[in-house]
Parts: sequence; C-alpha cells; structure tokens
Amino acid sequence: MLSGVKEELKRKQAMKILVIGLGGVTNGGKTTLAEKLKKLLPNCDTISQDDFFKPESEVETDERGFKLYDVLDALYMDEMVKSIHNWMKSHTSSGVVTEKPMDTSNSLKTTEDVYILIVEGFLLYNYEPLNELWNRRYFVTLPYEECKRRRNTRVYQPADTPGYFDGHVWPMYLKYKNEMEESASNIVYLDGTKSQEELLSCVYNDIIQELKKLREGNQQVTA
Repeated sequence: MLSGVKEELKRKQAMKILVIGLGGVTNGGKTTLAEKLKKLLPNCDTISQDDFFKPESEVETDERGFKLYDVLDALYMDEMVKSIHNWMKSHTSSGVVTEKPMDTSNSLKTTEDVYILIVEGFLLYNYEPLNELWNRRYFVTLPYEECKRRRNTRVYQPADTPGYFDGHVWPMYLKYKNEMEESASNIVYLDGTKSQEELLSCVYNDIIQELKKLREGNQQVTA
C-alpha cells in the first residue's frame, strides 16, 4: 500500500498536473505576476491565499490593538488546501481544458496537455499539508524600506493602523521566512525590486522547463 504522499504524487502524474507556489513578502508583486503567467501559460488557473482570510471579527487582536492578519491563524488554511485538492480532482486526464492563451509557440505546443495551478500568497510554505503538493516553489523578497514604501501606497480593509507595518507585518514576514528557510528546500528566490518583465521572463521560462520534464516523465510512466 502506497503512503499518502506517494499516492498523491502518483495521482498528479496520472493527471498531468503542475502545482506552482508563488509566495513571498507583502506587496512583492505576487498577484500581478500570477495574473500575467495565467495569460501566457496553457490550461492555467490561479488561487489567491487572500481569498481565505477569516472575517475581521475572527482575527485576533494583540495588546497593542493590532489585528494579527499576517499569521496562519488568520486564514482558513484547511479550506485553501481543500480548494487545491478540488481543483486537482476536477482536472483529470479525461479532458477538462481551461481557455488557452493566444500564444501557440512551439514551446507551448508540447505541453498543452498539462494543467497548471498557480497558488499565490504570503504564507504558502509554512503549512505542512501544502508542502507535499508543490511541483515548484517561488518566493519573492523585498528589502525593508522598499516593502514599507509600497505598503504605504496601498489601501487595506481594515486600514493599517499607525505602527502596524513595523509592529506586526514586517516582524511576521521575517519570522515565517526564517521558519521556511529552516524547513523547506528547492525554493527559487525572486528579487522583487526587479521589473515585472524580468520576473515574468524568469518564472515563465522556468515553468516551461518544468512542464517539459513533467510531460517526459508521464511518457515514461505510460510507456
């Protein structure tokens, strides 16, 4: 009897599925990058971790009055895992095909029978039930000053209170990043200060290589 992880991997191979994690710092450009990748890649869907935040009434408040949004407990992580599994189950080899992009270059023609899911969010690699699902993991970084500058240009609901970035957001980013680095491997780090065009080219070309490897592996399995 195969273990749960081996069964999951075997199922992914049979379904020709590629699950991509796009994690990292707040305001690093993850959502924009995921949307651009979806337009370029064949059979590609996205899931955003932001869609799984608990309502404000269920998010804890610390002694300073800060709402603790930048922690795992502020998210319905089990629901997120369930959504990914449901996507995987719905994209079997029987032929569920999402809308393909207009680009039909030779590099894509050989991979368009593979279904891609890009999951983007700020806390992807610190929750063990997710870690067995990734085929590829990316992590966007930003230096403190640039991250704070970008954060100050955004409007959140609820709005950031004075001192929130330095008192909660940045410390939690560093905490979870350190934990991730201690336990996770094979993560591709992306410099968020680079242009969107550079980041897109880097990740797109890397995913194309993964698609080709997956397709070749499936051919060997079925041979």
